[in-house]
Amino acid sequence: QVQLVESGGGLVQAGGSLRLSCAASGSISSINAMGWYRQAPGKLRELVARITSRGSTNYADSVKGRFIISRDNAKNTVYLQMNSLKPEDTAVYYCKVERWGLQYWGRGTQVTVSL
Repeated sequence: QVQLVESGGGLVQAGGSLRLSCAASGSISSINAMGWYRQAPGKLRELVARITSRGSTNYADSVKGRFIISRDNAKNTVYLQMNSLKPEDTAVYYCKVERWGLQYWGRGTQVTVSL
């Protein structure tokens, strides 16, 4: 089992920045990809950004150029730096870890962007 603890969400004005963190613990050997997803009210959960163990990244088109995903393998932690935030970025952000074909999800952290 893998346990994930997210932090860093909150309320920010449009144009501001936030940094999300997700620390993994438990059976953390051989973790492949780590990523961030989000779900806004009434919408499906969607990929925000994902990073593999080799450092390859991919982003949703809506966040390219504004968000940066990174990971610290020594700390088993993945980060999401969110800049130039927009009201449409408001959502619950979830961390996901992929290991041996299984997926593990965090409980989510709320990000609210006000006008």
